Amino acid sequence: MSGTFSNLLVHVVFSTKERRPWINSSIAQRLHPYLGGIVRAHDAAALAIGGADDHVHLLVRMKTDQALADLMRMVKARSSRWIHERFPTHREFAWQEGYAAFSVSKSNEAAVKRYIENQAEHHARRGFKEELIELLERSGVEYDEKYVFV
Repeated sequence: MSGTFSNLLVHVVFSTKERRPWINSSIAQRLHPYLGGIVRAHDAAALAIGGADDHVHLLVRMKTDQALADLMRMVKARSSRWIHERFPTHREFAWQEGYAAFSVSKSNEAAVKRYIENQAEHHARRGFKEELIELLERSGVEYDEKYVFV
């Protein structure tokens, strides 16, 4: 084969430190596009961005020569610095260490996009902890609950 062909879709979830509710709707309206810009600057595509006041969901399409860990390190570092610069009342803002990442098949892309875009409605019914545990279990990710929410 003379080329490399892929469609690597990843659903990534990460939270604010101690799951503090830093991301109100006015901040989210500016933060989500900024996150998309960071992803684009690293030669990936942000297909959907959403979340709640204490966490963010991204659906990204990556190239085969990219490492998710590198992308997430840049997304979190640059967005944290941006929040500190733009919102003086958020000097203590930080992202929690780590993230959850789930592979997404092309056949599930639209459903995951809808899920991410409807986070406000989703979290009117359930909290982040329940959501994350369900995502981990549905994806077959082994975890110890005492380390999920440190």
